[in-house]
Amino acid sequence: MTPATPFEPFAKMPRLSREIIITEKIDGTNAQVCIDEDGGFQVGSRKRWITPDSDNFGFARWAYDNQTELMQLGVGRHFGEWWGSGIQRGYGLGKGEKRFSLFNVARWGDERPACCDVVPILHRGEFATKAIDDILETLAQEGSCAAPGYMNPEGIIIFHTAANMAFKKTIHKDEQPKSLA
Repeated sequence: MTPATPFEPFAKMPRLSREIIITEKIDGTNAQVCIDEDGGFQVGSRKRWITPDSDNFGFARWAYDNQTELMQLGVGRHFGEWWGSGIQRGYGLGKGEKRFSLFNVARWGDERPACCDVVPILHRGEFATKAIDDILETLAQEGSCAAPGYMNPEGIIIFHTAANMAFKKTIHKDEQPKSLA
């Protein structure tokens, strides 16, 4: 007898008690630099490719102005946050000052293009809700690590390495469970 529906195995579940990396969630706009195998260069926002003529808060203009340096990122999609003056919270940066902070903290340390930052790592260790709560409270009390002195940071990103998934938790807007009534 031949089954009518193809078999699909149940996916293996990652263990919760594994490493997490907590980084600051910067409130800007999502951005990406894409470099293909042939040296092609494109930049995008969260939802579309952008150009200097059809931009997203000046990211495309900045990226094309810094293309030679950004090519050092190598082949792939390099996601990050474009943030600063005139974008969301602004972080107290000077007029016109914007930054591009890469998300992949496992890949990007000190050896990266000088025009790029990396989101600040706030904690690295085994998953524990207390660690998450403590880091979020410290960030709320001490302010942004990405922009020292800025006292209204957005929150944190918790990256679960075994699940290869990221979760966000904000300081002021975290949703509380709604009543079913």
